[in-house]
Amino acid sequence: MASMFSFANPKRFMDMSERLLPWLGGGTAIALLAGLILGFLAPPDYQQGTTVKIMFLHVPAAWTAMMAYGLIAAVFTALGLVTGSLWGRPMWGTYWVWDARLTSFLLLLFLYLGYIALRGAIEDETRAARAAAILALVGAVNLPIIEFSVNWHTLHQGESILRADGPQIATVFLWPLGISAFGYTLLFLTLWVVRIRTEILERRARALILSGHP
Repeated sequence: MASMFSFANPKRFMDMSERLLPWLGGGTAIALLAGLILGFLAPPDYQQGTTVKIMFLHVPAAWTAMMAYGLIAAVFTALGLVTGSLWGRPMWGTYWVWDARLTSFLLLLFLYLGYIALRGAIEDETRAARAAAILALVGAVNLPIIEFSVNWHTLHQGESILRADGPQIATVFLWPLGISAFGYTLLFLTLWVVRIRTEILERRARALILSGHP
């Protein structure tokens, strides 16, 4: 535990992340490319046809959006909503319905945007961080709602992968889906590390300006 907290030191984090980023970036590219290729080569579903292939973009984006909520990453939520709408049009006959899963996921996007707006609206960094953290904790209540909303009145199918009796999805779809999800997770971690490095560099630059150094 002590070694983990040692990375709170900006210099140690910058040194570690400089070595880690090429591996994260390379792993992200390989996983996403492999997931896309396997997804493209997957056969049409007997019910959904070729539209099932949107799953390899939509489902990992939705998973990553929920996983990343505590660390705030709105782009995955927006991507999950967009790809879900594109998938829903041929399956449900409409881009949007106000069912439990879609509505709660839209609320997640609003929470992300509210977090970003709140953080930027307060000039004092300490107060901004505290207020944004409170909003993030309150908004976390929405995560179990999203998770269990498929058990309510919704057009979404129920859990088909993490089931006690095993995945209810064909292996030919399960592999590209899992690899794509792994690639999305690596992409999020890569972007997260880059953002932290950027914040550290920005703070160093502000400190130099305030100190009068060129």
